[in-house]
Amino acid sequence: MLAPPCPAPSIAFAVIVGLWSSVACAQVTVAPTPAAPPATPTAAKPAPTIPPDAQWHDVTTWGVEGRGWGDQERTRWFDRLPAKAEGRVTDAVWRLSHDSAGMMARFKTDAREIYARYTVSKKQVGLPHMPATGVSGLDLYARDDSGAWRWVMVTKPTEPTIETVVISGLASGTREYAAYLPLTNGVESLEIGVPAGATFEALSPRTEKPIVFYGTSITHGLCASRPGMVHTAILGRRFDRPVLNLGFSGNGKMDAAVGSLLTEIDAAVYVIDCLPNMGAADVTAKCGPLVKQLREARPTTPIVLVEDRRNTNSWILPDREKYHDANHTALKAAYEQLVKEGVQGLSYIEGDHLYGDDAEGATDASHASDLGFMRQADIFELILRAALKPRQ
Repeated sequence: MLAPPCPAPSIAFAVIVGLWSSVACAQVTVAPTPAAPPATPTAAKPAPTIPPDAQWHDVTTWGVEGRGWGDQERTRWFDRLPAKAEGRVTDAVWRLSHDSAGMMARFKTDAREIYARYTVSKKQVGLPHMPATGVSGLDLYARDDSGAWRWVMVTKPTEPTIETVVISGLASGTREYAAYLPLTNGVESLEIGVPAGATFEALSPRTEKPIVFYGTSITHGLCASRPGMVHTAILGRRFDRPVLNLGFSGNGKMDAAVGSLLTEIDAAVYVIDCLPNMGAADVTAKCGPLVKQLREARPTTPIVLVEDRRNTNSWILPDREKYHDANHTALKAAYEQLVKEGVQGLSYIEGDHLYGDDAEGATDASHASDLGFMRQADIFELILRAALKPRQ
């Protein structure tokens, strides 16, 4: 049966109503959307495990770089200072010297997997402003076909005792590796493992004179994401020579007791980077005596003095800016006085641009991020290359 016509008071109204009626009254059939087939769960790839016949190699049997003073007695094998330093340096410096910052073990292997088994001294494996990979991680590098050092993998500690597959699926071939030890934790024991049948050659510490850094928590490594990203380690790779990291968090203060120990190291260059832990008056009082102490014992070893970096938020903190200004002025004055007195072999690094100029180079305004450490290394490298250049 046909529907009765709609009334049409006007032609325009009739057209509009007619159109509306045709749409409203039309029978529209919408096909249902077919249900998607249930997703097939992907089986998680099992994490690699260490085989029971893995071959383990104790690092203490061949030694690490970054452990100065040769075979002098140690309280703990991985201490940065010899046992005789206890009672000579401050209690804080002695405690911090138990951290393994700057130490590096080298070896060669054709293994397709590399394992690590080690125990750190402190139960807290990470910090609020620094990840466990930097505080307590073991950071692995290898030389590529050109001979350059390239990053491989870092361990991710959650407990003080770590036994883990550091990396698997490595490309075939024998290559040299370097494992950087934890920055702000100590090491009680350390073994490197490879699968049964893989070759393994322990590489003794190199005998070239080291670059020796004496400084603060920044030199110590806060807040690098992993041990290989501290500027001292970056520079060690760029110069391809050993590095001795004597950064003591909060306690790099140009102390004569530390200076006395430094004179025993036949260094390629001494880098003195203590200003972040000092005020202008301390700089004036201590810088000249420390440099003269080193120069008397090592007449020709280059010495580099470093201004403190500016905190990345000091642009908006006037009192902090004044603190940096005063420190820089004091160090520059001490440097110029030493030069005037005829002290040779001095170099100077200004601090204004060490973290860059965009306020992005630090984790907490004071301590460098990886970006800040890389920028710092770029500036240090230029001065160190000049200082290390053989004199005519």
